[in-house]
Amino acid sequence: MLETLRLGSNGRVFNVGKPEWLSHLSRLKEVDLSFTNLSNANDWSQVISHLPLLQKLSLRHCDLPSISSSSLFLANSSTSLTYLDLSDNNLLSSAIYPWLFNVSSNLVSLNLSSNQLKGPIPEAFGNMKAIQELYLNDNLLVLAENQVRGDSGLNEIGKLPYFRVLDLGYNLLNGSISKSIGQLSNLHVLRLAGNSFDGDVISEAHFSNFYNLGKLDLSYTSLTLKFKTGWIPPFQLSLLKLCSCKLGPRFPDWLRTQMEFLLCLGYLDISASGISGSLPYWFSDKFQRPDSLPYGICVPSLRYINMSYNQISGTFPNISINIGHLDLSSNNFSGPLPHFSLRFSDTWSTINLSRNKFNGSTSPICNFTEVSLALLDLSNNQLSGVVPDCFHSFRSLTALNLGDNTFSGSLPSSLGSLTSLEMLSLRGNKFSGELPLYLQNCRELKFLDLSDNELSGEIPMWLGQRISSLVFLSLQRNQFRGRIPHQLCELKYLQILDLSVNKISDSIPPCLKNFNSMAKKVNLDRRIELHLLDQQYVSSLIDVMYVSSLIDVRYVDEALITWKGTKQNYPQLGLLLAIDLSCNKLTGEIPEELSSLQELVALNLSRNFFAGKILQKIGHLRQLEVLDLSRNKFSGNIPTSLSELTFLSILDLSYNDLSGKIPTSTQLQSFDPSSFSHNRGLCGPPVSPNLSMVEPPPGKPAVGGEEDSDDQFMKWFYTGMGLGFVLGFWGFCGVVFFKRSWRHSYYRYLDSAKDWVLYVSFVLLKTRLVRRIKGLSRRSGLIRTATEGDISCT
Repeated sequence: MLETLRLGSNGRVFNVGKPEWLSHLSRLKEVDLSFTNLSNANDWSQVISHLPLLQKLSLRHCDLPSISSSSLFLANSSTSLTYLDLSDNNLLSSAIYPWLFNVSSNLVSLNLSSNQLKGPIPEAFGNMKAIQELYLNDNLLVLAENQVRGDSGLNEIGKLPYFRVLDLGYNLLNGSISKSIGQLSNLHVLRLAGNSFDGDVISEAHFSNFYNLGKLDLSYTSLTLKFKTGWIPPFQLSLLKLCSCKLGPRFPDWLRTQMEFLLCLGYLDISASGISGSLPYWFSDKFQRPDSLPYGICVPSLRYINMSYNQISGTFPNISINIGHLDLSSNNFSGPLPHFSLRFSDTWSTINLSRNKFNGSTSPICNFTEVSLALLDLSNNQLSGVVPDCFHSFRSLTALNLGDNTFSGSLPSSLGSLTSLEMLSLRGNKFSGELPLYLQNCRELKFLDLSDNELSGEIPMWLGQRISSLVFLSLQRNQFRGRIPHQLCELKYLQILDLSVNKISDSIPPCLKNFNSMAKKVNLDRRIELHLLDQQYVSSLIDVMYVSSLIDVRYVDEALITWKGTKQNYPQLGLLLAIDLSCNKLTGEIPEELSSLQELVALNLSRNFFAGKILQKIGHLRQLEVLDLSRNKFSGNIPTSLSELTFLSILDLSYNDLSGKIPTSTQLQSFDPSSFSHNRGLCGPPVSPNLSMVEPPPGKPAVGGEEDSDDQFMKWFYTGMGLGFVLGFWGFCGVVFFKRSWRHSYYRYLDSAKDWVLYVSFVLLKTRLVRRIKGLSRRSGLIRTATEGDISCT
């Protein structure tokens, strides 16, 4: 007789038709219809009511119809039901609450996670006397005003005698956590992560009766954990997540008790928790264990340690440790790389020591000889010397980041053995020589960043032929020469191509139109990330059982690109499609085929030797936000189609030989005149209102012409005034000399006119000085702009 029926798929929804046939299987005790489509099965609850022996029912992600009063058939008939999973169905509170608590008298486990439950936590949960596991995570639950004071809600749940699992993570809970929650003496798992208990303080009173607590997750709650000095917790944890809580400034001393001999902390996350200072002396002692222990005794095996985004300083101890995932990134650790003696299991392992102050050699990494290492990130440190050639031991490596150090020499040949590598970043070092042929063995590469080094030679053809999965390719700021190989056009998934600041010559290959990701709207990965799932098993002396925890490690290697004039990290790669060929020696015209890249967001061809007209179909690149064609030899008119680029926010056409009127559009006229400067024949807004102000008569310079005409006027003015003075003086002096009455009248006139002459002279001198100062300011501004443009390529 059939007792168990499991039709649940692994994430793919399929239709099982009307469920009436289930009623004929009256002996069923367990039914799992997860990921089946029950949206049209309005009588599903009535069918299940004909299964009197049913104990476990899982209807996860079934697109259930609204639960109505007809569902009470389930409440009246299935009194043997102990396990109910209705998660991920978008159910509303009004649909569930009226009937839920009638059926709950025998429920041991209830899962309502990932629905649309709103409002305060119902007090009626306190009526579920047999309940042991309650999953309400990923909903829209809040604490009512009286619940914030601890009068009900969580207070009622705290009275349930057999409670073992409470998951309220990622709701809208705020206010304070009631101390009554500490009454759950049988609680094994408490998860309140992702709520807004901003400013609330957790003390030892909240944990006073948690004798059986094994897993605690308070991450992303902004809670402050403040315990008395010397406090000893009554529990032993296998998993502790306190990311973004406030634990500092000192390293929490109470964690020492969770790492004592015979205890089993397997997962520790205290990242971004405000810890500063150095690690305590006892930290390294807790990892020194004898090789053999009596049967049944738990050996501590920290499969996951995350202390990232703190201010922990000093050296990290040389330890012998059983660990799978170590993240010390974004701290102030210094000194040489620690010499780990690691005993890894067969599962995936990751090490992230980035953004610290480690210095010296990287030779300690060669000690990881029996490691299934998937991630190694040593970027943004002070490491130097030649990278050791021992990567043949890391054939499982998926992401390697040695960027932003001071490594030198050639690339190690053992990199060619990393056939599973998807991310490789060596940017910001002093690697030299040509790109080695053995890198073509890394055929899974999606992210390749070799920028800011001293690599030379030609760009190899095999980059496009053998590494066809590339999404991000940056060779910026090296010494590559020769032409752009047409084989690069085979990179149909490419989203960002950066070959800027090199010595590349010849023309742009027209086959760049084959970049399918830039040419048509396709579903792009929003980011290139490494996603590892690791199953952790922790033995507990308390439970005498194995507890399984899923370790989810996500790693994103951010793209460092020049975006809108500044270098910045850009993790959302799927939102940016860019080609940057600036600061090279490219010649010829822009190939017409480039206009087919209709999804392109940024195009930078500045500081080259391009000539001819700007691409007439430039307006076909409708998604363009950045266009820089400055400092080339483009001539002719600006294409009118440029006015069709409605998303354009950065435009630079300066320092070319363009002429004619700037096309009229709201977009183009909004740019600063400097975007069009140093083009002798351009006219119209925003450069000038008419042609005559931009194209002066032959022989007169286009810049500063107004000031020169003012100087000519002043010269003739003063010359005429001087000549008139001389003639008038000698013509009048004869008369004044021989006639006394005229002489006296003249002297009186001079006295009255003296002040007027001085005033007029002062006004004219002031006007001239003001105009000269303005002219000098404009000239200095243009000189400064030209200088800054030249420096940006160095």
